[in-house]
Amino acid sequence: MNGMGEYDMLTAALAVACAAVLGLAVALVRTRRRWRAAVGERGWLLERERESAAEAAMAAERDRIARELHDIVSHNVSLMVVQASAAREVLGTMPDEAATALGAVEDAGRGAMTDLRHLLGLLAPAQDGSDSAPEPGADAAHTPLDPQPGLDRLGPLVDRISFAGLPVEVRVSGEPRPLPQGIDVTAYRIVQESLTNALRHGDGGTAEVTVRYADHALRVEILNTGPSVLTGTAPATRGRHGEGTGRGLLGLRERVAVYGGDLDARRRLGGGFRVRARIPLDRP
Repeated sequence: MNGMGEYDMLTAALAVACAAVLGLAVALVRTRRRWRAAVGERGWLLERERESAAEAAMAAERDRIARELHDIVSHNVSLMVVQASAAREVLGTMPDEAATALGAVEDAGRGAMTDLRHLLGLLAPAQDGSDSAPEPGADAAHTPLDPQPGLDRLGPLVDRISFAGLPVEVRVSGEPRPLPQGIDVTAYRIVQESLTNALRHGDGGTAEVTVRYADHALRVEILNTGPSVLTGTAPATRGRHGEGTGRGLLGLRERVAVYGGDLDARRRLGGGFRVRARIPLDRP
């Protein structure tokens, strides 16, 4: 009897041990399944995050390209239209002046082609990996791309606008210093867009460009005289209080916002338009 009792106890203990092992095995299988499910879900979430980041980057790049194309085409085509119109008016009476105006049309067209080639070169680098996009028949080794325009090209820009019929006065205050490329390009585009629209919509007015190098920010202001507004004569291009809301100005606001700055564009009380931008220089 005593032996039978010990046997029963051993059997019961073995059964309990087997049940415990089975329970642990089941728990382990469930844990592994949950772990695999969690890993799979985490991988799916990471993949979704990567896709979302890629889509956001593509959208931002499309916006950047659209802004660059707008700036290039709007500026150069506006100059070409103004000069072609001037050439047509004096073609029969002043052929020399007409030839000069047509030469300016040619220069504006070449400038547009150069800027577009630069942009396309950035989008589609050469097969050797260099940022070059030679024109058909050109030697790729001898067609390097010019850098993006900056305030160092303000002089030629003002000369083109002045020659097209809008006298421009430039004032620079503070100590000029090298700027980050993105800010330098943005400042140039602000002046370019403002003067181009003033030329397009102005009526014999003048313009003033002020660039101020402050301690912690770059300030750019463009004033033009006359009754016109910067973004057009149609009411749809103006916001409240005469604020400019055209595509060009919206693009400029987006450019400036990238660097934590702000841009204000509105009709002046005395006539004409004012564009004023502030871009921080000490932002990390």
